[in-house]
Amino acid sequence: MPTIRRSSDLRNNYNEISDFCHQYDEPVYITKNGQGDLAVMSIETYEKLVGKFELHKLLDEGMEAMRNKEVRPFREALADIEQGIQK
Repeated sequence: MPTIRRSSDLRNNYNEISDFCHQYDEPVYITKNGQGDLAVMSIETYEKLVGKFELHKLLDEGMEAMRNKEVRPFREALADIEQGIQK
């Protein structure tokens, strides 16, 4: 179940909310006038989330390249990488 707090709690109980976010690696939802307004999370949780999105994007691009037959042998790609390192 999501943790939901009022916007005044963010101002008045910042340390409590920060500790929760760091302890549980999940966001706290902040409401303003009874409506959802923000999601607050630790930097670590945010970076994990962004990393997952980036990984999924790269996987989607790879799958699309396979469907379009825009792939090449692994050894050829590795040789190009090794050449770039040696320059």
